[in-house]
Parts: sequence; structure tokens; C-alpha cells
Amino acid sequence: MAESTAAPVDDGRPARRGARARRSAGTRGEGQTKALGRRAVALSGFYQGKVETVPKVPVRSLRDFALWYTPGVAEVSRRIQADPELAFDLTGRWNTIAIVTDGSRVLGLGDIGPQAALPVMEGKALLFKWLGGVDAVPLPVSAKTPDEFVRVVESLAPAFGGINLEDIASPKCFGILETLQQRLTIPVWHDDQLGTAAATIAGLLNALTLTHRSVATTRTVLLGAGAANLVTARLLLALGHDPTRLTLVDQHGILDAERDDVDELMLRNPWKYRLALRTNGGGRQGDLAAALVGADVLLAASTPNPNTVRPEHIRAMARDPIVFALANPVPEIWPEVAREAGAAIVATGRSDFPNQVNNSLIFPAVFRGVLDARARAIPDEIVIAAAKELARHAADKGLSPAHILPTMEEVEVFPHLAAAVGDAAVALGIAGRRRTHDEFLERARAIMGRSARLVRALARARLTPAMPSVKSLEGRNEP
Repeated sequence: MAESTAAPVDDGRPARRGARARRSAGTRGEGQTKALGRRAVALSGFYQGKVETVPKVPVRSLRDFALWYTPGVAEVSRRIQADPELAFDLTGRWNTIAIVTDGSRVLGLGDIGPQAALPVMEGKALLFKWLGGVDAVPLPVSAKTPDEFVRVVESLAPAFGGINLEDIASPKCFGILETLQQRLTIPVWHDDQLGTAAATIAGLLNALTLTHRSVATTRTVLLGAGAANLVTARLLLALGHDPTRLTLVDQHGILDAERDDVDELMLRNPWKYRLALRTNGGGRQGDLAAALVGADVLLAASTPNPNTVRPEHIRAMARDPIVFALANPVPEIWPEVAREAGAAIVATGRSDFPNQVNNSLIFPAVFRGVLDARARAIPDEIVIAAAKELARHAADKGLSPAHILPTMEEVEVFPHLAAAVGDAAVALGIAGRRRTHDEFLERARAIMGRSARLVRALARARLTPAMPSVKSLEGRNEP
């Protein structure tokens, strides 16, 4: 029986068309994924990297190196030795972060190692620059243990204004993040935890509005109890979600206080253990099917397989359910299949479907904000502030079941997120640079806008090769 009393949503979705239509949707989605992969490989071979280092100072003749290098640079070093904080004013540290990974859980691909993770980190660096104006250095590292990983990052920290942890397996990612947050005086962020959770919260807030629900009264199921969903659950509880109406499901079923492995979790994964006790499965036991009966919301961040969530699961949910299928590169259910089964609002992690819920909507602006505020940390209050600001600006181009979040093309939104983050850092007393909201906003607009102008200028000057056509790459041998 449905527990929700939400009003119906008219989103113009088509009537159900049966198994043949579902197979057709799956075939189209899989074909599209394979085609994008082939194209990405060909382009990666053509460009041989997504980012490069470009000088930002004028070099008119060799004489200028007496200023940028020896002997002039020695005085800059002496000033920083006397006052280490000057590194943020006299070098690029103020705007440079490290993207650090061990490649142990990459983009739905699993443990592929640091070298294979490099293309993803390069893509991340491109997004940081394009959307946030942040200089990001991709750093896959060979670290066998969490302690070794922490030591590597600690040793690198003097070169950077912030650390973005990426694609680290759960549960070790939680301990690594907490340890580095305690030890370093620069902001440390794990994007798979905080960025994905913030984007999910932002999209969910608007989906709840469209379906006439509220966080306080909604019954939510989170499929997958890894990095993203454990933090999403934590943020939902901070926003007032009733823990007795929150159900987490992992590969063993509903996470509740009486499950056979709960004592083992206390030692192996205390973050999951604490949520098991607090939510107690939302008062339910069993598998995903049992969890979803009458649920208003499904937030799936689990197995990249379109059969993970089935149409009958959606049909068992409350009227006009909200379905986020966020696995990458393939969602837990194809969006068209979910809509045919009755979902009012569907989101995925992919840019080629409507409603992309992706951390790319969050992390560039968050780092722009914390770097401009010279914040010492990124607590949950900042994450929630970014999520709420992102949700608010979805209405700029009209809130609808097919547009619950801005897209990456709506670049005018991101300076507002950065300013909201800067405001939150000042309010929390962790900002080394106190600015007004308007000052944060104008600074973010200037720095973020410069990246787009730079890319266009390089293209006009033909210093960046034009994107080759599919046909022109057909003769190239794949590596």
C-alpha cells in the first residue's frame, strides 16, 4: 500500500509499452554507451591528454627569467620562508589543487589501478578549469594502504591550496578523508562522497517540490551503501529526514540493527554501522523489493547494470515515485523503462539523459568558493549550502520533471554556488579571507569566465586543434 499522499504529476510521459519497448530502450542505451566509448578512445589518441601547463606570465626575452627564476626568485622564497602564508599570495598555490586517487574504485569500473585512473583524473582537471577556473593537477598514486595514502598526500600538501580525493574504495575512503581533514590546514574533499551527495540532495529537493513532498515526511530508499549514499543519508538526516523512514540497502539486503553482520560492521565499517543503528532499516527487513514497497524515493548509487532495479520494483512504490539511478557508466535502470513503470521523475549520472545528477555540478564551484575564502575545511554545512544553492538556480530556466537541476552548460549558475560557499565559510568562522557576498560573486565570475575565454582564444588561434570528425579518425589505429 502506498504511504504517500502526494498529488499526481503530469509530465507528459508516454503510456507503458511493454517488454519490447523496455528491450528497445536498453539496446539504444547500450549502443549509445559503446559508441561514446569508441569515440572517446579515438579522441584521446588524437589529443594525447586533456590538459596542459601554459605560462601565465609574459616572457619577452631571456632577461625575464631573471625575474621568474634566478636570481629574482630567491627573494620570493625568502619571504615565504619567513611567512609561509605568503605562498598563497606569491605563487599559484591560492588556485591550485591536487586530484589524488589510488584507482581503487573508478567510475563504475572498480579497482583498475592508478595508471588506468589517469584519464578520469585528467577529465576531472578539465572540468575544474572549465567550470571553476581552478588549476587542478591529476595525481594517481601507488599507495597500498590507507596510512601510506595519507602520508603521500601529507607530503604533497605544501604545493596546493586544497585536496580533491577521488575514486577511492569504500570504506577506506572515509577514514582517509577524516584523517586528512584532521591533519591538514587546507580543505580536503572526497568528491565521490561529498560532491555526489550534494548533487543528489540538490536534485532531490526539487523533485520533492515537484511531487508535493517534503524531506520530513518522505520515505526514502538508498540502494548502495558506499561512499556516496552513506553521505547522502547523513545529509538527509541533517536536513530533518525522519530516520525511521530512511532505508539503506546493500548487497546483503536492508541495513538494519538486527542483521547478522552488524557486529562485524562495527569493526570493518563503523560509518555504515552507525547508520544501521540510527535508521534500523526504516523498520523493514529483507531485500530491495521489500524496501521499495510504498517508498516515495529511490536513490540508487550501486551496480552499473540496467537490470539492478526492475520495473516491478518501481510499480510497487508510492504514487509518482522519484527514481535516481546514478550508477556510471550504465544506470541501474534505463530512464525510459523507469518512466514506463510509473516514475514521475527520473535522474541518472549521465549527461546524455535529462536530469544529470553528477558531482561535476558541485565540485568546481565548491573549490572556487573555498579557495576564494581561503577556507581551512569543508564541513557538511558548506556541502548543504552548495546543494541548496544549486537546487534554487534550477528554477532560473524553469523547474520541471525533465529539468530538476541546472546542466553544465548553464555556467552562469556556478558563480552563485561559489559565492554561497564563500558566505558559509565566513559564517562558520573558517575563512582566511572575509569577503562580502557580492565580492565573492564578482570574483568567481571573473575567474570562472576567464577559463572559457582562454579556451575560445586558443581555439581561434588554432593552438587547440579543432575536434576531428568521426570519419577523419576512422583510419587511425586504436592503441
